Amino acid sequence: MLFTPPECPVQNAIFLVRADPIICGHSTEARNLAEAALAMGMKNVHIVSYPLETLEQSSLPLKDPSSITPYSRGISMDRPEPLGDYKVLDGRLGLGIGGHLVDLLHSLPGKTMLMDLYLVPHGTMVMQAVNSFRNSGTKADVFTIGEAVGSDITNIVGNALAEDRLGAAQLVLSNYLEHDHPVAVSRFTKDLIVEAGRKVDARLGTNFTGQLERRVGISFPAIHTNDYLNLDQRSAEVDGLLAKRGLSRDGYVMFLSRIAPAKGVDDLIEAWRDCDLRGRKKLVICGNGPAKQKIREETAGMEDVMILDDVSDVEKGPLMNGCFAWCLPSKPKTEFVETFGIAVAEKMLAGGLGPVITTRTGGIPEASGGYCLEHEAGNVNELRSCLNRAGGMSHAERMKLSENARRFALQFDRVQILERLIEKAVGCSHAA
Repeated sequence: MLFTPPECPVQNAIFLVRADPIICGHSTEARNLAEAALAMGMKNVHIVSYPLETLEQSSLPLKDPSSITPYSRGISMDRPEPLGDYKVLDGRLGLGIGGHLVDLLHSLPGKTMLMDLYLVPHGTMVMQAVNSFRNSGTKADVFTIGEAVGSDITNIVGNALAEDRLGAAQLVLSNYLEHDHPVAVSRFTKDLIVEAGRKVDARLGTNFTGQLERRVGISFPAIHTNDYLNLDQRSAEVDGLLAKRGLSRDGYVMFLSRIAPAKGVDDLIEAWRDCDLRGRKKLVICGNGPAKQKIREETAGMEDVMILDDVSDVEKGPLMNGCFAWCLPSKPKTEFVETFGIAVAEKMLAGGLGPVITTRTGGIPEASGGYCLEHEAGNVNELRSCLNRAGGMSHAERMKLSENARRFALQFDRVQILERLIEKAVGCSHAA
C-alpha cells in the first residue's frame, strides 16, 4: 500500500455523482472510492448528489433503497436542495450543488481531492465552485479530478457535432481540461475523447487534440474486490441465497446489467431459444431499465426465463459466483457504447466456474483481458455458439479460465485505483 492512514497526504475527499439509488456502475465507483478514502485515513469523506425527489421524478432506473448496503460510518451523503425560485428556469440544482461544494471547501481543513464522475453537468459545478475562490479573497487547497465516461462524448459532444451546435462541444472539452487531472475510464474512452477533440478542432480551429492526448490519464473504475474474493469459501452461504431465488449452483445462465437495447438482452433471448443449454438450465435476467417491459413481453411464454429487478448488493456476488455462465452481449448503439464493463470485472472477481460470455464492444476487452468467450456484437448465431461452447467445457477448462480471469481483474481494486489518483494530487494543488 502506497499510503497508510496516518500518512495519507490528502485529508478530505468529495465525490460528485449521480449516486445511489441509481443503477449505474459509475455511481458504485464513487461509493467504492469513498469507502477506500475512509479506509486510507481521510478525515472527511463526502458523496454529493441530488435530492431523492429529483431522482424519483427522473426517468433514470432506480434501485430499491432497501437493497443498498449502507455507507460506512464516516461517509457523508449530501443532497443539497435546489436554490432559487420559479424565475430561475434552469440551473437551480446546479447552483445548490455548486454552492454546497464551496461551503465544503471553506470548512474542510487540509488538502481536498474533489472528483466529479460524469462531466455533464458535474464538471461545470466543480469548476465553478473552485474558480469562485479566485475573486473571493480566499484560497482552497483542492485538487480536481474530472472523470469522463463514454456518454459524455458519444451523447453530449457527439450530438453537438451532429446537430452543428459546436459551442456546446467546445464548452464540454474546455471544462474537462480545466480540471487538474482529467481522466478517462478506459483507453477506448480516451481515444473517443481525442477523436472528438480532433473533430471540434477541424471545425472551429481550436487546439484540443494535443492537450487531450497529453493530459488525459486512464483511471479504471474502482471495484471493492474483497466483496467477491471470498465467495468460493462461502459456498454454503451462496447456495442458501440461490435457494431463496429458486436457483441452484450451475443451474442457470445469468445476465446482470441495465436492461437496455445496447446491452444486448434481446440477442441473448433470441440465442437462448434454441441453444443446447435450453431445457438443461434456466436463463436469469437481472436488472432494471427502459427495455424491461419489452423483455418481459418477449419472454412471457418462456417458463425457463426469470427476470429479477430487485437484486440487492448482498445477492449480486453470490448470483455471479453460482451461475453456469454469465453473459453481457453488449453492442454499440448511438445512445450508448460500453466504455469499460464494470459488471464483467465484477463477475471475474466473483469466481465460480461460470465463464463470461461477452463482446469486444468499446472498452470491454480492457475489463475482460480476453479471459472470456467472445462473440461478434449483435451476432446472435455467434452468441448461441458461445452458449453451446460453455456447455461443452470440461471442469478443468472452466476452472482455468475462471482463475485467470480473477487474477487479471485484481488490478481494479478500489484502493489501488485511489492510490494512483492520490499520487497525482500529491504536490499538485489547485490554488484557487
